[in-house]
Amino acid sequence: MSDTTNALGAYLRARRELVTPQQAGIPGVGVRRVPGLRREEVAMLAGISADYYLRLERGRDRNPSVQVIESIARVLQLDDDHIAHLMTLVSEAPRQRRPREEVPPPGALKLVDSLAQPAFIEGRYFDVLASNSLARALSPHLTAGGNQLRDMFLVPAVQALHPDWEDVTECFVANLRQAVGNDFDDPRFVELTEELSLASPRFRRLWARHEVRGQRGTPIRINHPQVGELTLNRERLAIAGTDGLMLVVCHPDAGSADADKLALLASSDLPTRPRRNRGAPLDNAAVG
Repeated sequence: MSDTTNALGAYLRARRELVTPQQAGIPGVGVRRVPGLRREEVAMLAGISADYYLRLERGRDRNPSVQVIESIARVLQLDDDHIAHLMTLVSEAPRQRRPREEVPPPGALKLVDSLAQPAFIEGRYFDVLASNSLARALSPHLTAGGNQLRDMFLVPAVQALHPDWEDVTECFVANLRQAVGNDFDDPRFVELTEELSLASPRFRRLWARHEVRGQRGTPIRINHPQVGELTLNRERLAIAGTDGLMLVVCHPDAGSADADKLALLASSDLPTRPRRNRGAPLDNAAVG
């Protein structure tokens, strides 16, 4: 049974394998094929029968009570984002059906163009729907029609922009899990994950962990070929009246060297020859 047809079981199995006996507070005895907990150990710690837990993982029971879910979540050491995702996978949870076409409102498009900072609009699966000129100067791949997730895993030039590429890719994949919820037959989601699973070993490894994380504002480092390294605050703001579209704005701390570099990037005084990027992509195996 595939992860799509047995999403709850796949999620429980992946998260179980990430919790060691030591983390769960029990002795790690016997030979283990994986470092994580055995099914019967999860059942014991959650206060349910081993047979019932086995039925959950194998998809033969898809309607556990809230109390059972909470007990298993405690054993698997799930945070609030992971618990919320787990609750969407039980059979009682309504399927998340979203509009297939993502169209930014006209007012949001005007706002993006008016901002003095790099700004763009992204869809549920990190498709770039619109961007201003400074965002495109920060990265030419932030152009309408591109996809940040695909570029981050498959385009060496984009990888080279990010000194913290490994952390960034982990964040993107965890955000993708949160975004899809239980809408596994969304055509755009299927297309994107199938392409990345075939082309990127790193994506496959991260996807198999079933990490879930909501989108939050965070500092991001950019190693720009023309102005050098700069750190920007990356804010994601929900666009009212849309189903999951986000306005992303990257802004420097006021009066910082990063602000000066961004101002240079926005001006016409850039060097005619780009500065050479330092180093290679962090994980060449991730490029298909």
